[in-house]
Amino acid sequence: MRLQTLWIAIVAMCISGCAADYLNNYDTATLASGDANNTNQMLQTVDPFNPDGNNTHIEGDGARAVAIVEKLKSGGGGGYRGNCPTDNNRASDGSRCGGRSAESRAGGQP
Repeated sequence: MRLQTLWIAIVAMCISGCAADYLNNYDTATLASGDANNTNQMLQTVDPFNPDGNNTHIEGDGARAVAIVEKLKSGGGGGYRGNCPTDNNRASDGSRCGGRSAESRAGGQP
């Protein structure tokens, strides 16, 4: 009787060891799985962009914009404030600006 009990205990331990590995592999959602529903919803959205992105009618005052551009081109107002906005201007020492002007530099404004 004692040998039979020992044999049953050994077989049960062997089977339970395999079952433990099998039971650790289950397919359920855990608390650490994230928000899969919202992720899938965003991936399957037909047009995720802003609906106003195709609006080509932008409100603005065209006459005012033209006046500002003309003022900047003429050199008056809030444009370049240094002595050499263009190549033809004179520096503070009286020499011609030439290649030292803002117009000649990368990103400079005429």
